[in-house]
Amino acid sequence: GNIFTWQPSYFSDLDETLPTVLQVFNNILHKCGLQCEGASAEPQKLEERVNVTPGNMPLQELKDIVLYLCDTCTTLWAFLDVFPLACQTFQKHEFCYRLASFYELAIPELESAIKKRHYEDNSVFADLWRRISHSRKKMIEAFHILINQVCLQPILE
Repeated sequence: GNIFTWQPSYFSDLDETLPTVLQVFNNILHKCGLQCEGASAEPQKLEERVNVTPGNMPLQELKDIVLYLCDTCTTLWAFLDVFPLACQTFQKHEFCYRLASFYELAIPELESAIKKRHYEDNSVFADLWRRISHSRKKMIEAFHILINQVCLQPILE
């Protein structure tokens, strides 16, 4: 068994943690100048309305975002992979919808920015491309686990 089996109250801890996980995706969108549907649209200060996009942000910032995204997606997938029972809790927060919206908004934008940028060192491009591809793959795999647990398992049982 795992820690959730011995400590059922961890489910409520998970429930309280999920808005923070979703906030990670919103933070990434915000840093990319993209807005998520269904996200609580924070009123922006006027001086904040500089049109920063993944295409025109400094390279270091793009690297940081891709690294952050890669870590987040890998951790999310690893957690759901070892603990699929958590899916019900994730779904209470409309996680599938939020993940799909994030994917649709952020991934094409980030991939395009990575491809179009001029690199002095090609290994930087290779690394960014590897990480964004890995992020995409882990998001899809996490989505599959969620759909399987929330929609398919109940039908099969």
